Amino acid sequence: QVQLVESGGGLVQAGGSLRLSCAASGRTDTIYAMGWFRQAPGKEREFVASITWTGATTYYADSVKGRSTISRDNAARNTVYLQMNSLKLEDTAVYYCAAGSYSSRPNEYRYWGQGTQVTVSS
Repeated sequence: QVQLVESGGGLVQAGGSLRLSCAASGRTDTIYAMGWFRQAPGKEREFVASITWTGATTYYADSVKGRSTISRDNAARNTVYLQMNSLKLEDTAVYYCAAGSYSSRPNEYRYWGQGTQVTVSS
Protein backbone atom coordinates (compact mmCIF):
# COMPACT_ATOMS: atom_id res chain seq x y z
CA GLN A 1 0.00 0.00 0.00
CA VAL A 2 1.03 3.56 -0.68
CA GLN A 3 -0.34 6.53 1.22
CA LEU A 4 -0.37 10.00 -0.33
CA VAL A 5 -0.97 13.27 1.46
CA GLU A 6 -1.31 16.55 -0.41
CA SER A 7 -0.80 20.00 1.02
CA GLY A 8 -0.26 23.56 -0.14
CA GLY A 9 -3.62 24.44 -1.59
CA GLY A 10 -5.38 27.66 -0.79
CA LEU A 11 -6.81 30.90 -2.09
CA VAL A 12 -4.69 32.94 -4.48
CA GLN A 13 -5.31 35.84 -6.80
CA ALA A 14 -5.16 35.41 -10.54
CA GLY A 15 -1.59 35.74 -11.71
CA GLY A 16 -0.23 34.41 -8.43
CA SER A 17 1.62 31.21 -7.60
CA LEU A 18 1.18 28.16 -5.41
CA ARG A 19 3.28 25.12 -4.69
CA LEU A 20 1.48 21.88 -3.95
CA SER A 21 3.24 19.06 -2.14
CA CYS A 22 2.52 15.35 -2.10
CA ALA A 23 4.18 13.18 0.53
CA ALA A 24 4.26 9.47 -0.21
CA SER A 25 4.70 6.75 2.41
CA GLY A 26 4.39 3.00 2.64
CA ARG A 27 5.54 0.84 -0.25
CA THR A 28 7.13 3.67 -2.20
CA ASP A 29 9.47 1.12 -3.76
CA THR A 30 6.49 0.01 -5.86
CA ILE A 31 5.90 3.47 -7.35
CA TYR A 32 6.83 3.97 -10.98
CA ALA A 33 5.44 7.46 -11.46
CA MET A 34 3.49 10.20 -9.74
CA GLY A 35 0.83 12.38 -11.25
CA TRP A 36 -1.21 15.44 -10.45
CA PHE A 37 -4.83 15.64 -11.48
CA ARG A 38 -7.55 18.17 -10.80
CA GLN A 39 -11.31 18.20 -10.69
CA ALA A 40 -13.49 21.28 -10.86
CA PRO A 41 -17.15 21.19 -9.79
CA GLY A 42 -19.30 19.48 -12.38
CA LYS A 43 -16.31 18.40 -14.45
CA GLU A 44 -14.39 15.20 -14.90
CA ARG A 45 -11.03 14.67 -13.28
CA GLU A 46 -8.33 15.88 -15.65
CA PHE A 47 -4.63 15.29 -15.96
CA VAL A 48 -2.24 18.07 -14.98
CA ALA A 49 1.29 16.65 -14.90
CA SER A 50 3.26 13.50 -14.23
CA ILE A 51 6.81 12.56 -13.31
CA THR A 52 8.64 9.27 -13.20
CA TRP A 53 9.74 8.26 -9.74
CA THR A 54 13.36 8.84 -10.67
CA GLY A 55 12.45 12.40 -11.63
CA ALA A 56 13.99 11.92 -15.04
CA THR A 57 10.91 12.44 -17.18
CA THR A 58 7.98 14.81 -16.92
CA TYR A 59 4.83 15.40 -18.92
CA TYR A 60 2.30 18.23 -18.79
CA ALA A 61 -1.20 18.92 -19.95
CA ASP A 62 -1.37 21.68 -22.55
CA SER A 63 -3.51 23.73 -20.17
CA VAL A 64 -0.64 24.13 -17.68
CA LYS A 65 2.44 23.72 -19.87
CA GLY A 66 4.82 26.60 -19.43
CA ARG A 67 3.11 27.70 -16.20
CA SER A 68 3.68 24.67 -14.01
CA THR A 69 6.59 22.50 -12.94
CA ILE A 70 6.38 19.04 -11.43
CA SER A 71 9.43 17.91 -9.49
CA ARG A 72 10.65 15.42 -6.93
CA ASP A 73 12.56 16.49 -3.88
CA ASN A 74 15.98 14.89 -3.96
CA ALA A 75 16.46 15.42 -0.24
CA ALA A 76 12.99 14.35 0.91
CA ARG A 77 12.82 11.77 -1.83
CA ASN A 78 9.26 10.74 -1.16
CA THR A 79 7.83 14.19 -1.87
CA VAL A 80 6.62 15.42 -5.22
CA TYR A 81 5.77 19.05 -5.90
CA LEU A 82 3.65 20.94 -8.37
CA GLN A 83 4.70 24.56 -8.74
CA MET A 84 1.97 26.57 -10.43
CA ASN A 85 2.57 30.10 -11.69
CA SER A 86 0.46 32.67 -13.52
CA LEU A 87 -2.64 31.07 -12.07
CA LYS A 88 -5.91 31.59 -13.89
CA LEU A 89 -9.50 31.44 -12.72
CA GLU A 90 -9.92 28.19 -14.62
CA ASP A 91 -7.22 26.57 -12.50
CA THR A 92 -9.68 26.49 -9.60
CA ALA A 93 -10.22 22.85 -8.65
CA VAL A 94 -9.44 20.16 -6.13
CA TYR A 95 -5.96 18.90 -6.91
CA TYR A 96 -5.08 15.26 -6.35
CA CYS A 97 -1.78 13.49 -6.44
CA ALA A 98 -1.63 9.88 -7.51
CA ALA A 99 0.88 7.07 -7.75
CA GLY A 100 0.94 4.50 -10.51
CA SER A 101 1.98 4.31 -14.14
CA TYR A 102 3.52 7.14 -16.15
CA SER A 103 0.31 8.15 -17.84
CA SER A 104 -2.22 10.93 -18.31
CA ARG A 105 -5.13 8.55 -17.68
CA PRO A 106 -6.55 8.46 -14.14
CA ASN A 107 -7.27 4.74 -14.34
CA GLU A 108 -3.54 4.06 -14.71
CA TYR A 109 -2.96 5.30 -11.16
CA ARG A 110 -3.64 2.95 -8.28
CA TYR A 111 -3.19 5.21 -5.26
CA TRP A 112 -4.72 8.61 -4.65
CA GLY A 113 -4.46 11.33 -2.06
CA GLN A 114 -7.41 13.05 -0.46
CA GLY A 115 -7.06 16.22 -2.52
CA THR A 116 -6.29 19.85 -1.77
CA GLN A 117 -8.43 22.78 -2.83
CA VAL A 118 -6.97 25.50 -5.04
CA THR A 119 -9.13 28.56 -5.54
CA VAL A 120 -8.07 31.36 -7.85
CA SER A 121 -9.86 34.67 -7.41
CA SER A 122 -10.07 37.69 -9.69
